[in-house]
Amino acid sequence: MKKLINSPDSVLGDALAGVAAAHPALHVDTEARVITRAGGPSVGRVALISGGGSGHEPLHGGFVGPGMLHAACPGEVFTSPVPDQMLAAAQAVNGGAGVVFIVKNYTGDVMNFEMAAELAGDDGIEVATILVDDDVAVKDSTWTAGRRGTGATVFVEKIAGALAEQGADLAEVAEIGRRVNAASRSFAVALTACTTPAAGKPGFDLAEDEMEVGVGIHGEPGRSREKLEPASAIVARSLDAIFADQPLAAGDQTIVMVNGLGGTPLIELYVAYAEVAAYFAERGVQIARNLVGNYITSLEMAGVSLTVCKADAQMLALWDAPVNTPALRWGA
Repeated sequence: MKKLINSPDSVLGDALAGVAAAHPALHVDTEARVITRAGGPSVGRVALISGGGSGHEPLHGGFVGPGMLHAACPGEVFTSPVPDQMLAAAQAVNGGAGVVFIVKNYTGDVMNFEMAAELAGDDGIEVATILVDDDVAVKDSTWTAGRRGTGATVFVEKIAGALAEQGADLAEVAEIGRRVNAASRSFAVALTACTTPAAGKPGFDLAEDEMEVGVGIHGEPGRSREKLEPASAIVARSLDAIFADQPLAAGDQTIVMVNGLGGTPLIELYVAYAEVAAYFAERGVQIARNLVGNYITSLEMAGVSLTVCKADAQMLALWDAPVNTPALRWGA
C-alpha cells in the first residue's frame, strides 16, 4: 500500500487538521469531528447538515459554506459518523428555524441520523430528513436496504442549501430536497478498486481487462463484471440504465454531473462528458447545467459516475444561486 499518510489510524484526524489550516472560513472541531461554517449559526435560517464516512472527498466537508451546508460530520474512512457527532453539529448550527439532515441511504448512516434526530428533538431542535437514494444500479447492496445514495447528494445539498439561504422554512427546504432526489438518477463504473488505509489492500479484485458495472461508492458489487469497453460504450451503458429508470423526453431540462471516483484523470472525464453530450443531443434532451470533476469519490478508485437530474425552473434558479464552499463556488 502506497498512501500519502502518517499512519492508518490518524488519517481522519490529520486530514481534519489540514482542512482547518487550509480553509479559515470553516470551523473544524477536531475533537467532536464536526465541520461548520465559521461565525456561528445563521439566525432565523434553516440549517443543513450532512455526513458520512470519509474517503469520498470533497463530499461532505468540501460543501460546507454559504449556499450549501452549514455542517458536515465525517466518520472514519467508509464508516458512518456517530449520533453524538450529528447532535453536536445540530447544536452548533441551529439558528432557531430547524435543521435538515441530508442522509445517503446506507444502513449505518440512516440509523445514526435517526438516533441523532431523536436526540436533537429532545434538545428542542426540530429536524427534517432528506433521504438520498438515487443509484439505479442495484436495489439492495452490501450496506443498504433499497437504492444507494450517491451523486444526487451534491445536487440536493446545493439546491436545498440555496433555498435555505433565501429564508425558506423547514418544510419548504426539506420538500425541495426530496423533489431533487426523486428527479435524480446515478450509475457508476469502476476500472480499478480502491484501498482503505485500515485494510491495506484493494477492496476487490479486478483484472486488467475488466470493469465493475454499477459499482457502489465503497466498492460494493454492481450489476455485473464485464470486459473493459471504450468510453463511448461505458457512457451509453450507464445512461441507458438511467433513462430506463427515469425516461427523459426531447426538450426536458437536466443537470448532469460527470464525476470522477478519485483516480480518474480530468482529461478522461472530459472524454466521457463529450459522449454524454452526444447521447443527450441525439435524444433532444437538454443539459441546462453541468459539473465535470471529482465531487463524490471513492479514495483512489478509477472510474466514473453519471448523475442526471430532471430539473424544473425552480431547481435551475436555485442551482444558479451563489455558493461559496471549498469545492463548489460561483456567483457573488
